[in-house]
Amino acid sequence: MTKQAQPPPPGDRPAPTAPPPPPAWRHWLWPIAIVLAVGLWTLLPGMQPSAPQKENLTYSTFLTDVDAGKVKSVTISTDGDTNGTLTDGRRFTTVVPVQLAGDQLLGRLEKKHVEVTASQPSTSPSFGSQILAWVLLLGPIVLIFWFWRRLSKGGAAQMTGALGGVGKSRVKVFDAERPETTFADVAGYAGAKSEIAEVVDFLRRPERYRRAGAMAPRGVLMVGPPGTGKTLLARAVAGEAEVPFLSVVGSSFVEMFVGVGAARVRDLFAEARKRAPVIVFVDEIDALGGRRGAAGGVVSNDEREQTLNQLLAEMDGFEAAEGIVVLAATNRPELLDPALLRPGRFDRQVTIPLPTLAERAAILSVHCQDKRLGKDVDLETVARGTPGFSGADLANLANEAAIVAVREDREEVSADDFDTARDRILLGRREGSNVLLPAEKEAVAVHEAGHALVAALSPSADPVAKVTILPAGQALGVTEQLPLVERHLYGEDYLTQTLAVRLGGRAAELVVLGQGSTGAANDLAGATELATKMIREFGLSPALGPVGYPQGGSVFLGGGAPMSSRPFAEATQAAIDAEVARLLREAEQRATELLTRHRAQLEALAGLLLSHETVDATVVYGLLGAEPPSVRPTGETIAPRRVSVTKKPAAHRSTGHEPATPAPLPARGGTGTPREREP
Repeated sequence: MTKQAQPPPPGDRPAPTAPPPPPAWRHWLWPIAIVLAVGLWTLLPGMQPSAPQKENLTYSTFLTDVDAGKVKSVTISTDGDTNGTLTDGRRFTTVVPVQLAGDQLLGRLEKKHVEVTASQPSTSPSFGSQILAWVLLLGPIVLIFWFWRRLSKGGAAQMTGALGGVGKSRVKVFDAERPETTFADVAGYAGAKSEIAEVVDFLRRPERYRRAGAMAPRGVLMVGPPGTGKTLLARAVAGEAEVPFLSVVGSSFVEMFVGVGAARVRDLFAEARKRAPVIVFVDEIDALGGRRGAAGGVVSNDEREQTLNQLLAEMDGFEAAEGIVVLAATNRPELLDPALLRPGRFDRQVTIPLPTLAERAAILSVHCQDKRLGKDVDLETVARGTPGFSGADLANLANEAAIVAVREDREEVSADDFDTARDRILLGRREGSNVLLPAEKEAVAVHEAGHALVAALSPSADPVAKVTILPAGQALGVTEQLPLVERHLYGEDYLTQTLAVRLGGRAAELVVLGQGSTGAANDLAGATELATKMIREFGLSPALGPVGYPQGGSVFLGGGAPMSSRPFAEATQAAIDAEVARLLREAEQRATELLTRHRAQLEALAGLLLSHETVDATVVYGLLGAEPPSVRPTGETIAPRRVSVTKKPAAHRSTGHEPATPAPLPARGGTGTPREREP
């Protein structure tokens, strides 16, 4: 991957080049200057004209020479330093003690006719000391001035660099070198790939479409849950396209400077026009194209709105951008501005849903290419046990299965490794059975046996796949249900029987133990949530009739925040609460009746769980004298396959007891799982 793999088209400004590195000799300038300064300071005093050589005499020798008449003249300083000339022309120096430099010495000098001169001590500094004084005086000033100039130049250069590149878009250009990902690496999603491949084909052969009068779509918006492969599809387009591909992230347009976003949008499309025909991919476009607030609104953002307005003008403004197709991806389409979604800007919206059974099997085969699979591994069976999994979830499942095999010192991945990996992803790390007290273990066995028997006795509910009382994560026991076919619509019988299954654990405790426990806390929370949706959203209440009050929130992210203001009266809320309570009481009564009629099988299954800790579907249905359900040969569903916003169900996990605590527990521990897709 290169920023610019080939020379830009004619008219493009040349790519900036880095300045040449400074020569190596520049690093030696400062050491040489310091050495020269020290040398000059040392040598300059010695360059003065040298005085005649003076003989140094002791004071006793000096007095002897005076008495002998050998001293011609003498100069005595007040500090005792004495120099003079002998009668033979030689010069001498000596030191006269200040205490003795009195009338007696002067008398001896006058007696011998010696010229005597008095002087003050010399106070003028030497040339070297003068230079040193000036250096000490001016050095700090010069150093501070140089340091200030260097800082000011560096700061100006940094500011110039920052402001010079602040308006440049953070775009990656795939021109001659492209990612290795192709459409063959994207399993499933044939419809989405065909629509996107059609756009690529239009840019490759535009004359084919012009002859029919067809115009290229301006933009294609890919929406779907996280992990479904939207960015992977874009990388595949970059790998398949024979045109330049520009990739940018929506969050890279907004920074601290005002007007930066609009400038970067202009720069992005300017680069695209130079390389047209070209594909521009904007990942997470909701960070750039969010809905604009009303004038004066407290949530308005002028900088973000300017950026969005510039994007709208570039995609379908006064100057049409020819040969530019914008691909965008988001999992929050409800936040996008309506002006961005109209035809002429994003002409097509491609939904990338959660993969179906066949697509999951194909995705698993792609992610298992580099793994050694055992003979007992059937990827279709693994895919059937992972409803609601996205492509990223399936990649994680295959990787976790390989990790489980390595943990057991094996290089071959078995079917049990996939089951363990799936439980690890959905529930968490599995604990040993010794974490439970004997009474707790018995209660968990009764609880999970109740879930399993109610599910097996409910014809419309998803069949039982496995029951275990081994703790995993925050769940002390698990009843696993796997749908036989892909559901797209959910009937009222399925929903009511699902409520009974969720309350089957509590009903078993009431039938066998005579009291409930905290283990049903998460079961009750999940059942209440499903019953509330049945009343408020699905119109399945005779008391309220065909009305719907959806909770709102993200289309694909789920878990939207509760509505700040209810669109119904308090009396309606009371009616909703009464209907929810009625549904839950009826579901509990139905589960209790089923378990009462089959109490022998309930106690037998609880005993098997206590002894074996894990039993499969054949044991559960064998106790009831029935065969485990199997997939119909025709693969029919309860409704024809159709495009729907209804989410696919996950593997239902009727989780048993929770740790005894008065605080509300996370959703991982109750009936259902973190990945459960409610209808």
